[in-house]
Amino acid sequence: MKDILTAPFMVEMVRTTTNMYAHGWDERNGGNVSLLLDEREVGESLDAGRVIRTLPTGFAAPALDGKYFLVTGTGKYFKNVQYAPEVNLGIVRLTKGGEEAELLWGFEDGGRFTSEFPAHMMSHVARLAVDAENKVVMHCHPANLLAMTYVHSLDERAFTRTLWQMCTECIVVFPDGVNVLPWMLCGTNEIGEATAEKMKTARLVVWSQHGIYGAGRDLDETFGLIETAEKAAEIYMKIAQLPRLNTITDEQLHLLEARFGVTGREGYLD
Repeated sequence: MKDILTAPFMVEMVRTTTNMYAHGWDERNGGNVSLLLDEREVGESLDAGRVIRTLPTGFAAPALDGKYFLVTGTGKYFKNVQYAPEVNLGIVRLTKGGEEAELLWGFEDGGRFTSEFPAHMMSHVARLAVDAENKVVMHCHPANLLAMTYVHSLDERAFTRTLWQMCTECIVVFPDGVNVLPWMLCGTNEIGEATAEKMKTARLVVWSQHGIYGAGRDLDETFGLIETAEKAAEIYMKIAQLPRLNTITDEQLHLLEARFGVTGREGYLD
């Protein structure tokens, strides 16, 4: 059996969480990541029949029954993942319609999955219904996107258009735009349900005054989505109080659509 710490999915998770911390997106124990795993890949490095313990999830997700996830732990610091992945990460298999999670590896200090686990799983259900290849849900606290929710309208069309106008690549990277939730209490099924609903139409969901949720086909794509939106928000925050003499026009955004074979979200461009 292969060493699980050298499995490609584990190596990428360690690299990604380390990079997220280095970017300043995941202060202290902020942020969480979940990755849907292939059962065959898990079997190459793990005895899937050996259950360490069973954890209640507090929600139901029949669509994910039997699915395996690599997930960050509650109260864990991303800066420590590279040094002790077996403590800060865990592999779970959902059972009983998603109401229970069998721990198969990790959380060796007695820990458990992130408190945002319900929100992650609900978002996985929503994204898989749109794109069966979407395997990652990522939550973090990028400073400029947070700052933007204090000074910019939370209207999703206006928010998206502002980000598209900040960087030429934005409409290419996230043509589906950005959805926005008002402030809600985190760690609850309510915010999980609201996020999942927003995930049906966009891979990026901003939690006002809190952070952002991103979804994608792999860790690189999801990290890149958030990275691009955060860069655009940084530019916006630098110029928000200045007179704007130039901008990327809707006509130019349409040119980008044609050049890169993407279609901006319906109704968002004039």
